[in-house]
Amino acid sequence: MLTKIKLLAIKAGIAGLNAVYSVLKLLPAQRKITMLSRQSNVPSDEFRMIKKGINLRDKSVKVVFLCHTLDGGVNSTFADKVKYGLHMFVQMFHIATSKVVILDTYCIVISILNHKESLKVIQMWHSMGTMKKFGYTALDTKEGSKKELAYAMKMHNNYDYIFASAESYKEHLAGGFNCGTEKILTMPLPRLDLLNSEKYGSRVRERIYKEYPKLKEKPLILYCPTFRKEEEDFQAALRALTDAVDYSGYNFVVKLHPLSKAAVEEPAFCAEKFTSFEMLFAADYVISDYSCIVYEAAVRGIPLYFYNFDMDLYSDGRGLALDYEKEIPGPACQDAHKLIAAIETGEYDKERLKKFADKYVFPVKHATKDIVDFVFSLMNE
Repeated sequence: MLTKIKLLAIKAGIAGLNAVYSVLKLLPAQRKITMLSRQSNVPSDEFRMIKKGINLRDKSVKVVFLCHTLDGGVNSTFADKVKYGLHMFVQMFHIATSKVVILDTYCIVISILNHKESLKVIQMWHSMGTMKKFGYTALDTKEGSKKELAYAMKMHNNYDYIFASAESYKEHLAGGFNCGTEKILTMPLPRLDLLNSEKYGSRVRERIYKEYPKLKEKPLILYCPTFRKEEEDFQAALRALTDAVDYSGYNFVVKLHPLSKAAVEEPAFCAEKFTSFEMLFAADYVISDYSCIVYEAAVRGIPLYFYNFDMDLYSDGRGLALDYEKEIPGPACQDAHKLIAAIETGEYDKERLKKFADKYVFPVKHATKDIVDFVFSLMNE
C-alpha cells in the first residue's frame, strides 16, 4: 500500500518532470521518429525493420532508438534506478522534438508527461497477441502491478494508437491498457513478415545448423515456457519434461525467459546463441504453456503442445485472457510423459492450428509496409 508520503513524492516527481518538459517542448518538432523500449538495451528486429522502411521512403526523416532495460522495475537496484532516471531526461528531449513516438512496452515519461497536441504516440507492444491478463486487467495479482501505483504513475496513459495483430485481441488490449477499442488498430507486428519469409527462415536455419549440427539429425522439440516469479515448482516440472523426452529419437531445446534462473539439465540444452523466435525456424514441435510465442509458431504451422502443469495456480493468480481449454489448438497436459507421448503419436489437427493462427494473427503479406505507411500518414498531418 502506498503511504501518503510516497504518494506525495510521486506527485512531486511528476510535477518536477513536467516543469522540465515544459521548457523542452519549446523546441521545434523535427521530422523525427523516436522509438522507445525497456525490453532490451539494443533495438529489436522490428524497430530496425520499421527504421529501414522509413529511410527507404524518405532519408530525411530522422529515426532515434532509445532502448534501456530496468530489470526488476521498482525492485531494481539504486544504481540502476539512477541510470534509468538520467536516461529519462534523454527520452524527454527526443519526445519533445519528435513528430511520432513508437513504443513496444510501458514508458514512464510517455505516461506521466503532458505532451504537445501535435505528438502522436503509437503503442506497438512486444508480442503478437495476449495469452495472459496484463496491465490493468492484472492489477493486484501475484505477477501484476499494484493498483495504487499503477494509477499514481498513470500507467499506459497518453497512447493515441495501439496495434493489435487481429480483431480478436481488441477487447483484451482495451482492458489491459485501460482505453477504448477505438484507439486499437489491426496492425500485425513486422515479425509477421519474417515468419512468412522462406528466405529469412532458410538463412536462420543455416546459422542454427552450423552452430549446432546435431539438430539436423533428429526432429527438434522446442520448449518455450512463460516466466514465473517463483520458480521452485517450475524447476521440478522442467526436470520432469526433460526426463520424459526420448533423446534417441528427438532433440530437445529449452528457451527460458531472459529473467528465469531455472537450470536446464543435459541432454537438453538452451541454444544460447539464438532467440526463441529464431529457433522456431528449426523446430518441428513447440511446447509452451501461456506464452505468446504460440501465435508465432501457429503462423509457421508448427504443431503446438501445452504443458500446463500449474494451470490451477496460474489461472487463479494472474489470470488468462482467453478461454484456454476451448481456444488452444493442440493437446494440453499436466503430465510430462503423457505430453511427450502425444508428440510421439505423430497425429495432429493442422486445420485447427491454421484456424487458430488466422483468428489471432491477421494474415497480411506486408506488415512492415503497412506500419510505415501509417507512420508517414501521421508525419504529414
